[in-house]
Amino acid sequence: MTSFFDSIRRHGNRRPATEVFSEWADAGRDVEMQNHHAPAVDEMLAAALAVLPPTRGFTAIDAGCGNGWIVRRLRALPACEAATGVDGSEGMIAKARQIDPSGDYVLGDLMAWRPARPVDLVVSMEVLYYMQDPTALLRTMATHWVKPGGHAVFGIDHYAENRDSLTWPGDVGVHMTTWPEQRWFAALDDAGFTRLRTWRAAAKPGHAGTLAMLVSTRGARD
Repeated sequence: MTSFFDSIRRHGNRRPATEVFSEWADAGRDVEMQNHHAPAVDEMLAAALAVLPPTRGFTAIDAGCGNGWIVRRLRALPACEAATGVDGSEGMIAKARQIDPSGDYVLGDLMAWRPARPVDLVVSMEVLYYMQDPTALLRTMATHWVKPGGHAVFGIDHYAENRDSLTWPGDVGVHMTTWPEQRWFAALDDAGFTRLRTWRAAAKPGHAGTLAMLVSTRGARD
């Protein structure tokens, strides 16, 4: 059976990742992405929810929301007061709005977009390494997206220790920033986050797992 990553290895020239994602949305590969990433995201959300204050509601943003499945999962939680999905892919945002017309899904450049107000939790799965300067995006999130004392959880499958992922930039035909784990951790520190936990989510024999990073911002939660 053809694997998800085998099925997307089609393009030899570098193209905008958002363009490729729109093609995947049109082809229905957003559902494959959701199913592929769900086990790691389950771990990431459990870790993030465990550090949120249990007596208060929370607001959230999913950075690179794709078809919005994490937004819908968050919004289904009793403590979630609001959840917004942001993505640069027109096709993915169109799919999210089609599935969930009442949801809050924003088409925007993650590097330039700012929320109306910062939130308690930012979630991002398989997005950071598509940035030319991931530290700049992390710094923007720490400064403008997350409340003082709030939290974020990031997951990436493309990192230097995951050898199976090292051919992906050429296979998919898009830019990917290839850093070892320690470089990713340093980027979190440089951006102004405090690391709470890092681990390999959904790791299993033959799969290095998702590099998961749970962080907080400095200062009292307002």
